[in-house]
Amino acid sequence: MDEQKKTYFIDVGAGEISQSATDSTWSYKIHASNQEITELRELFNQNYSTEWKNFFRAHVPYVQYHYDRENDAYDSTIQQVYGMLHKLGDEEAKSHIDSMNILQKEE
Repeated sequence: MDEQKKTYFIDVGAGEISQSATDSTWSYKIHASNQEITELRELFNQNYSTEWKNFFRAHVPYVQYHYDRENDAYDSTIQQVYGMLHKLGDEEAKSHIDSMNILQKEE
């Protein structure tokens, strides 16, 4: 049995997921099941944790950005977030994400 999908409003920068379009600002409208929202929330939580690691790493001047595992982890997770938003989003969300060229193109 397919789980019913609900409409959610997403703010990637703040890591917010809401069912109300008026409670806060949002950038993407998606339709997702409870399981899909749980997966998206886990990705946001993972990036929040990585942001703290990056904050502390920023105070180590000899580590350059492109040699930093935490930045690589953040970049990978943010691509997964946008991949989910593209898959679950409305046409406007998909079009905007396509215009960003953030997702890997499938060959």
